Amino acid sequence: MSDQRKFIHSLLVGFLLCALVVSMYIISSASDFPFVQLGIHPRHIDGLLGILTSPLVHANINHLIDNTIPLFLLTLATFYFYHDVAFPVLLTGWFLTGFWVWIGARPDAWHVGASGIIYCLASFLFFSGMIRKHPPLLAISLLVTFLYGGMVWGILPVQTDISWESHLYGAMAGLLLAFIYRGQNPHQEEEGEEEEEEEEFEGEDGEAGEEKAEEDDME
Repeated sequence: MSDQRKFIHSLLVGFLLCALVVSMYIISSASDFPFVQLGIHPRHIDGLLGILTSPLVHANINHLIDNTIPLFLLTLATFYFYHDVAFPVLLTGWFLTGFWVWIGARPDAWHVGASGIIYCLASFLFFSGMIRKHPPLLAISLLVTFLYGGMVWGILPVQTDISWESHLYGAMAGLLLAFIYRGQNPHQEEEGEEEEEEEEFEGEDGEAGEEKAEEDDME
């Protein structure tokens, strides 16, 4: 896949994901249904559905804005630089974060918002670059640190009005996924494909040269 196609694909995935989140907020704002009940209620049966739906639900407009921008940028970066594993990373991180929150978070609150996914993607990008030690991917790790380094405080139980557990478990899921997919280096695969294409091109040139030489001999 060319860089341009990868970028367009990554842009589209990030846009669609954020559009889904924004649409859910608009619907919840115009409805009397208590959408907070689509969040995670730890260790309660009625909170199991939230493992899948909680990242789509936000408490207010500020909560939505705070999450939408980093969600878009981190999704874009993940799908562009790690396109071969991006979907498994997103879906597995989504489920793992929600499940761990349901198992281990405070049971006296409903946990909503996409911040767990944001921490998962940020953690995956950071640790993947460190593990692979490939210069462009290391640069992404440093960029994530520069832009979102302050997020580390979000995994500590300092503010009780935020789901710091979602942040912590999301970061843990990202680290785990970076380790699981450490052997898949998209840039090495691309370099291999380019080398194969060059070899095929050289082979075609060689065959054409041999055919021309044979024709000259026949003449």
